Amino acid sequence: MNYPERKELLHQVESLMLQYCDGCFLHRHLKKESGRRAAHRFCITQCTIGEKIKQCGEKLS
Repeated sequence: MNYPERKELLHQVESLMLQYCDGCFLHRHLKKESGRRAAHRFCITQCTIGEKIKQCGEKLS
């Protein structure tokens, strides 16, 4: 993967996180009720934005 493609993918991840993940009520609630690991697991496996971020990360590898 060349540098411009990598830079664009990182920019996509950053913009997704800023737009949707910062201040996410569901993440805060799960973190408070079930703990940090459970909230993180939810974000990666069930949240649609988390799945998009995961797909971008797979392209980076």
